[in-house]
Amino acid sequence: MLSVNKRTCLSLTFALLTGSVFAQKDEVPKGWHLMDKASSGFYGISTDKAYQFVKSKKLKSNTVIVAVIDSGIDTLHEDLKQVLWINPKEIPGNGIDDDKNGYVDDIHGWNFLGGRDGRNVEKDSYEAARVYHSLKAKYTDKTINEASLSPAEAEEYKMWLRSKTEVVGDSKESGMELIFMKRAYTNCLKADSILQKAMGKEKYTGKELEAFTSDDAAVKKAKNTIFGLMSGNDALEASNTEFLEGFGEYIEAEESKAEARNSAPPAYRNDIVKDNYDDFNDRYYGNNDVMVSNKSALHGTHVSGIIAAARNNNKGMDGVADNVRIMSLRAVPDGDEHDKDIALSIRYAVDNGARVINMSFGKSFSPEKKWVDEAVKYAESKGVLIVHAAGNDAKNLDSSFNFPTPNLLDGTRPTNWITVGASGDPKAGGLTANFSNYGKKEVDVFAPGVKIYATVPGGNTYQNLQGTSMASPVVAGLAAFLMEYFPTLSARQVKMVIEKSAKGPGEKVKNPGTDELEGMEELSKTGGIINAYEAVKLAATIKGERKPAVKTSSKVSPKKRN
Repeated sequence: MLSVNKRTCLSLTFALLTGSVFAQKDEVPKGWHLMDKASSGFYGISTDKAYQFVKSKKLKSNTVIVAVIDSGIDTLHEDLKQVLWINPKEIPGNGIDDDKNGYVDDIHGWNFLGGRDGRNVEKDSYEAARVYHSLKAKYTDKTINEASLSPAEAEEYKMWLRSKTEVVGDSKESGMELIFMKRAYTNCLKADSILQKAMGKEKYTGKELEAFTSDDAAVKKAKNTIFGLMSGNDALEASNTEFLEGFGEYIEAEESKAEARNSAPPAYRNDIVKDNYDDFNDRYYGNNDVMVSNKSALHGTHVSGIIAAARNNNKGMDGVADNVRIMSLRAVPDGDEHDKDIALSIRYAVDNGARVINMSFGKSFSPEKKWVDEAVKYAESKGVLIVHAAGNDAKNLDSSFNFPTPNLLDGTRPTNWITVGASGDPKAGGLTANFSNYGKKEVDVFAPGVKIYATVPGGNTYQNLQGTSMASPVVAGLAAFLMEYFPTLSARQVKMVIEKSAKGPGEKVKNPGTDELEGMEELSKTGGIINAYEAVKLAATIKGERKPAVKTSSKVSPKKRN
């Protein structure tokens, strides 16, 4: 399914219902995010120049494992098959936990959203609703003296009040928005029916629709309806069926949020996974199906391709890094992830040799943040770099929430964490993505995240997607590339190199939240967009502080399950 951006969706549905005309964006070439500004004119990360540099220095690459904590991955994709991590201590398909790590047949990683019966969680609820309803009886219609609460209780109460605002909120306004979008969706379905007849085909792409002309007034109106939304969501390469499926699922998600005002969300995960969620030591659940379905694996497959799709094989596209093995950890459903699954995914990645972890997900609440914080600190202690997407709400993270976060409960901040906002190109809407979260204190760098062409499920299929979810793996790929050619650099040093070598655009950019023009240094710590060429030049001047790793583990004896 194709993701539909809420901010874009609301503005474009209004335009559709009021008959506004849509301005088209210019095109950017496939793979623009890898290009060099000076030679191509596009604000990419200068990947080819970086490879030319390491070649000129006669540097050899070392294989780096990158863990992708996401929705799953198409393990049969032509551009990914050869770059998948294979657990060297596990014998495929024998039903035995050969490496005795508690996970049976974990060949390419692990699925923490799976059941032992082979079923899998695909859809899940939102954390705000889970928090609100789990604490509703405890705090509703009660007089709470916050001064008498323990620090932990006070934080819990604040979290519940915030969840109440998000879930209940202005129900009238939210209800009107939902009605508004459902009406637009109905109009789209009618328009699609008209266009199918006029074009003589049931399935067409946005590009085909763009080229299609008709003198019939009803057909013209139908084209404006569908093309406007597809263009506004940068989905011209998608088909009408893919786009309308995504729009419909977006409506369903908003309806679920509306239902959550009055009813506790279904226990999607618990009904399938069947662990004792409250016991963190009950960690050996799930199954080894890291793909599940094309629909589930869309996001994770795209992210993985950005990092490591086989380079120079004349297929599809090139990943950023050329000697990487992707470890797939499925922990992100269609809905909000659960803290326990994320914490265990981080630990699994560290214990099985990952040097970089990409996390292209986020949510507004983290009730079990303690578990995630401990996993992050464990990764830091083992020299593993974590790269996290800033989020797509056009919000300032200095004053809003997007978990996981490097602001730990104990007041410390890890040295192995990079938060990434999404940059773009003037030919694709601007140097900053209009959806990207930002923050002078909380976002470290920006990286290309608009119209990124990469692998999607289907074996030999590729597509443009966008989001900070796409910007984060560009940074994770660069981190892996640096570790390949400069293996003695520590995670802390790689973070420093990426940030120090980020380049400001040399002009003011649009603040995604306010649309005001300002310097990029007001939107992130570095005020820059990552640049692979500048990064390798800097890395070559630094003495590494990393020694050959001695493998240690946080594993405990597998807990027997009934």
